[in-house]
Amino acid sequence: MDSNREEGFVFKQPRTLDERVKAASLLVGRLGLRLPLAVDGMDNALETAFAARPERIYVLARGGRIAYKGGMGPFGFHPEEAEPALARLVAGVGHDP
Repeated sequence: MDSNREEGFVFKQPRTLDERVKAASLLVGRLGLRLPLAVDGMDNALETAFAARPERIYVLARGGRIAYKGGMGPFGFHPEEAEPALARLVAGVGHDP
């Protein structure tokens, strides 16, 4: 995608989990994200389970309940929208018993 190239967000496809984690860490730093990030295994099991292709933000409450489901990336990818759901969970609102 041209916009990714222009902004320096183009990486070779990772071939190992270590490469995938390193790429994710670089992106977190470049984007200035302040929320926890999970990196899927090389089998992409979470991507499949959550229909998260190409990227999507989820906030999971205790017990695995989905507290926030973001839009599909790249244009529906808005990390700042997850913040209110995280704040509610941290405040104890919306926690599973």
